[in-house]
Amino acid sequence: MNLYKYVSDKINKKLGFEAKLEVPKNRDFGDFSTNAAMVGAKIAGKNPRELANEYLPLLKELDFVSDVSIAGPGFINIKIKDDFILQNASAPKQMSSEKPLVIDMDYGAYNVAKSLHIGHLRTSIVGDTFNRITKFLGHKTFSWNHIGDWGKPMGLIIAWIERLHPELPYFQDDFDPEKTVDYEINEKELNTYYPLASSFAKENPEFQARAQEIKAKFQAGHPGYFALYEKFLSISLRTMNNTVQRLNILPFDYDLGERNAAKYLKDVEQILNEKHMIFENEGAQIINVKKDTDNAPMPPYMWRDSRGADTYDSTDLAAVYCRKIKDNPDKIIYFTDLRQSLHFEQLFRAADMSGIYPYEKFEHIGYGTINGKDGKPFKTRDGNAAGLDDIIDIANDAVAARVTESGKKLDEETIKIIALAAVKFNDLLHDVKSDYIFDPASITSFEGKTGPYILYTAVRLNSVLKRSNTNISKPEHFDLSIEERNLLIEIMDFEKTILSAYENRATDMIANYAYDLCQLINNFYHNCPILRDDIPEDIKAGRLYIAKLAFDTLSTAIDLMGLKIPSEM
Repeated sequence: MNLYKYVSDKINKKLGFEAKLEVPKNRDFGDFSTNAAMVGAKIAGKNPRELANEYLPLLKELDFVSDVSIAGPGFINIKIKDDFILQNASAPKQMSSEKPLVIDMDYGAYNVAKSLHIGHLRTSIVGDTFNRITKFLGHKTFSWNHIGDWGKPMGLIIAWIERLHPELPYFQDDFDPEKTVDYEINEKELNTYYPLASSFAKENPEFQARAQEIKAKFQAGHPGYFALYEKFLSISLRTMNNTVQRLNILPFDYDLGERNAAKYLKDVEQILNEKHMIFENEGAQIINVKKDTDNAPMPPYMWRDSRGADTYDSTDLAAVYCRKIKDNPDKIIYFTDLRQSLHFEQLFRAADMSGIYPYEKFEHIGYGTINGKDGKPFKTRDGNAAGLDDIIDIANDAVAARVTESGKKLDEETIKIIALAAVKFNDLLHDVKSDYIFDPASITSFEGKTGPYILYTAVRLNSVLKRSNTNISKPEHFDLSIEERNLLIEIMDFEKTILSAYENRATDMIANYAYDLCQLINNFYHNCPILRDDIPEDIKAGRLYIAKLAFDTLSTAIDLMGLKIPSEM
């Protein structure tokens, strides 16, 4: 039940106009507060406190209200009946939307034959959580891993393999695609090819030219280059899938990137030409997306570069065209680094001007950077940029060390679950647009605002439920303590929180909600004993019911964040 919406709707209907309902930071004086008297005073031309006194008896008539009082210049505090709270609090369930949308979500964006790095962490975590929230609210989603598999890097990688193994038949123009080649690529070695080739190309113009030639032939359909590409693509996709599993993010609906988009370039170019949108500029082909109202610089969108090659811009526009055909989405949302904001503004304008997809249906959710304690981009101990696996391994080691220090014995799988929660919860806890500090020691603590604390609370509550060994049902009546009451109201805030997280594109709301819920669960746990021998059966039954609701709610929040609950901690 969305308690906030229920109370707001009932009050507005009772008073005959729309007022604002707020949740006070301190609920000692009321569960909700409304400015109805302020709004009504403007309409009636009366003093707000005077009008508030007239509203009190009307609000007391509502069957869920136990008490009302006036505060300050005319705010009305509203207290909800305990029985109403107890009878209407319920565990979260999959919701249905009155207007379900089809939403394409572009996140992941991994690169073929390149190790996943720290920059992929936030797009994967935030994108996956937002995807889970959107599905929970009843919308249809399609997740896209827009892989980098078409441009300059492919030419460099193939050229580097040619430099290492010139004897391979892949480099011959008459290569037979049906021919089996005895050549295997080592996964670790493959991840070194692009950085080595890129560095070598900067110092060797001939190699650079060769890589460009290979890229052009590859994009034109050279059979040998394409066969070699298919070989290392399969390795990369396997690596990506391992990462998806390690991060516990939902499998992507589409692992399709630039190469797939390139299939639609001719169709898009025809649309652009029909609208006379492509212009020649210093040998390149551009789309002018600048508006007369622009105050900031707005560079042209690059359709083809001066060498006549497809660009990142052109394949991104073709990808929009592809998604329109495949999914016909109501929204297309991109999750990337904030520094790509200009590119997406250009893309959205080009798609809108061409009639391929309307501007107002696009969204770009940009995220900040992950920094070390020095405030600079996080690096490993050897000073190198952190890979995604490095981040997870560092967290695993930190959790293992902390467990050893505490004298506990946890299996390897449990340590992995805790470490993943530490990394993901810490990421989700922060506003997407903000930078944050990655400190393995602090994020793996079992106390405070951390993933391990969230899991520990769930494990402890689940242990109580398992030990109860009884059927748990809703009591007809139960006198609530302040701890029980506060916990149930927080449970009833779940639906409002999820809706707000979705509407504000703010995944940090669910992380902060989970923490607040855990705080209240632990207050309840410490002050309201459940299984102790001296607790009367009726009180035990009522508290078990509240514990079950709390566990189910926390479990749902944990699942929406892409975390797992271990069996013990």
